[in-house]
Amino acid sequence: MHFEHLVQINDPANPLLQFLSREQLWRGLWQRVENPMIFLPGLESCQILERAGSGWLRQLDFGAARIRDRVTFVEPEWLRFDIEAGAGHPGGSLVIHLEEPEPGALFLRFVYQTTLNLEGAERQYMEYVKSAYRESDLETVRVIRLLLAEGTCQ
Repeated sequence: MHFEHLVQINDPANPLLQFLSREQLWRGLWQRVENPMIFLPGLESCQILERAGSGWLRQLDFGAARIRDRVTFVEPEWLRFDIEAGAGHPGGSLVIHLEEPEPGALFLRFVYQTTLNLEGAERQYMEYVKSAYRESDLETVRVIRLLLAEGTCQ
């Protein structure tokens, strides 16, 4: 399954929305790498198994499920999470691109790729998964804004 969507970060038409710089947005996204528990409901712990240049290997403990992922990045352009397949989950990847078509016009492009391939009646399940991804990504942006407002995003 391939799924991607854009989330607008700065909206000149909405004065109530805090303007974020590319640097602030990157710092917020980096929190998803270093402190994933505030972004992933149900995550009990995260252990960094390896740090090498522009790649990290992590183990995420969700209680009944342990997932390993490799995080690669090019600062401040993109983050990539490659999730290893395991019992109960198919594996896949998530790439988050920072896009700035003009100065200050920031967007995040979330691109998901999984081995999930559903047909017919199971297609509704795929739409549910896409909706869950979209909501999770909007929540990521909300959490980043919250961390920046609190001054806890260094």
